[in-house]
Amino acid sequence: MQGDLIKVRQSYAEVLATQRRLQTQKEQADKLAEDWYKRAEMAVEKGDDELAKEALTRRQNSVTKATDLQAQIDAMAGNVDKLFESVKALEAKITQAKEEKEQLIARARTAKTTAQVNEMLSDVTSVGSTGAFDRMKEKVEMLETRAEVSQGLLPEAQATGSLEDRFKQLEAGSAVDDELARMKGKKAITENSAIDDELAAMRKKLQDNDIIVSSSHVVLVRAVPSALVRFCCAAVAARTNKS
Repeated sequence: MQGDLIKVRQSYAEVLATQRRLQTQKEQADKLAEDWYKRAEMAVEKGDDELAKEALTRRQNSVTKATDLQAQIDAMAGNVDKLFESVKALEAKITQAKEEKEQLIARARTAKTTAQVNEMLSDVTSVGSTGAFDRMKEKVEMLETRAEVSQGLLPEAQATGSLEDRFKQLEAGSAVDDELARMKGKKAITENSAIDDELAAMRKKLQDNDIIVSSSHVVLVRAVPSALVRFCCAAVAARTNKS
């Protein structure tokens, strides 16, 4: 059918091309007839009747040719229209055939699939397949039972884990507290040592300036700056009170 469509299209194209060629020739004949008529008029004006007759004769030949060409064009018009309708009808049939083919293919595939499914269902309903399904069902039920038992044991395991975590936190907190206490003690010792060193330096400096320092009072022997005396006395008093 596709080959027939190609042939019809080729015939339509050829006929249409011929019709257009005849139309062009007819227009040329009309133009030539008009030109010969103008020449005949010019010859009459010049008084040359013989030349005018010759021009009119040529004009008549062109008119006759144009008339014949128009008749051929009119005759071909019907054929062109018929070929055009044939092309359209054949194209419609081909399109319809393609659609029907696709539908048949789809129906065939559906029928094949249905047959396969029916065969599978037939196998499932057999005794052997029923036993296999029963065994599968038992396995699934066993797995579900195990899951339920595991779920029941989960809270106790979580509680035990939570208790262990709390004791670990307490142990970690105790270790941190001990470390903090050691750091505080070390810092206090360092501060006391620094104060003792500073007090010893002060005492030595006061002794160099003939200042006698006792545990309860300070006796000034030699004149020293009053600011230094006040600073030393305050430091001694603070050390004594702390002791």
